[in-house]
Amino acid sequence: MKIVSACLAGIECRWDGKSKPCQKVIDLVKTGKAIPICPEELGGLATPREPSEQKNNKILTKSGKDLTQEFESGAEKALRIAKLNNCTKAILKSKSPSCGSKKIYDGTFSNKLIEGEGIFTKILRQNGIKVLNEDEI
Repeated sequence: MKIVSACLAGIECRWDGKSKPCQKVIDLVKTGKAIPICPEELGGLATPREPSEQKNNKILTKSGKDLTQEFESGAEKALRIAKLNNCTKAILKSKSPSCGSKKIYDGTFSNKLIEGEGIFTKILRQNGIKVLNEDEI
């Protein structure tokens, strides 16, 4: 079983209220091989919401509000769902402060990418779950 970013499954849960559908992910969900999840919504954040990026080990909105606790809480809840379903792999949205797996935005809201991983990706990897992004499937 896999866990996947809900936005890749076509669920409108991104910060901008939109989705980023990926047909391969949608097919996995439709055939019961994957569970869609949005750790940011699980952390209590509304959709749509102000964009957020990682900076200095914190998640900050564009206006400077610290949402680190919400992102961490959502990641922990999503991890529990992954474990309950014996998920061994995850397919997560690239560049996200939650789900990015190779590169994330640098925290300046200037569209600059840096090496890094999102909070949810990090906790999954710490728990032995392999993480891929939508370009790696």
